Amino acid sequence: MRSIPMEQLQEYLPFLIPLIIMEAILLIVTLRHILTHEHYKRGSRTLWIVITIVGMQFWGPVLYFLLGKEEE
Repeated sequence: MRSIPMEQLQEYLPFLIPLIIMEAILLIVTLRHILTHEHYKRGSRTLWIVITIVGMQFWGPVLYFLLGKEEE
């Protein structure tokens, strides 16, 4: 496995830090919504928690808001 030189990593940090912060916020909002609501369009609470955590690299929370969140 190749290691990334520190200079190259510092070059990408201005792009990576906001992306990491946005992903963390999206994950927290999604988990909070799953834990505070009881009804879902598809699936159960356990299913959506697993999908959100396993797919926490953006796709899990997005799938929940597109497919699992029940309209209010």
